[in-house]
Amino acid sequence: MDSLNDLRYMNIVNQYINNEEFKKTKQIEHHGITRFEHSLKVSYYSYKVARVLGLDYEQTAIGGLLHDFFISPKDRTKIERLSSVFTHPKIALKTAESQFDLTVKEKDMILSHMFPIYISVPKYMESWIVSTVDKIVAASEFSLKFKFRVKYAYDLLLLFTISLMK
Repeated sequence: MDSLNDLRYMNIVNQYINNEEFKKTKQIEHHGITRFEHSLKVSYYSYKVARVLGLDYEQTAIGGLLHDFFISPKDRTKIERLSSVFTHPKIALKTAESQFDLTVKEKDMILSHMFPIYISVPKYMESWIVSTVDKIVAASEFSLKFKFRVKYAYDLLLLFTISLMK
């Protein structure tokens, strides 16, 4: 992935991805890949969109990275996995706060990334970006997991960015 070769991006997220608790997300399946990989994608694409738009790309990279930062047991039931859709933003925020000092904006990105499923409405443009990018990335990951290849899923990110600029 390009994110690992982007030195500006890596300087922003390095302390987070090397955190021992965050590294545990490498062991958790999420949308057919690991939660670590998913979070890195959301973070990097959100960072890129925020940079193009002249927004706070550093906080966006951090908020995007930590949006799904929670450790879940491997033996969860279907009901537990389904209910986490509605509860994990709050759990991710609590986990992130236990490991890092977060800004108000980063907290909002984590808490509101599941809008409108989760009732926290994004307060900042950067939060809207993380929420939207998360949905695009998740749709692409699910399509690969279930063999419904979305040929141009990441091109949607470009269209999203262009539409915001109008």
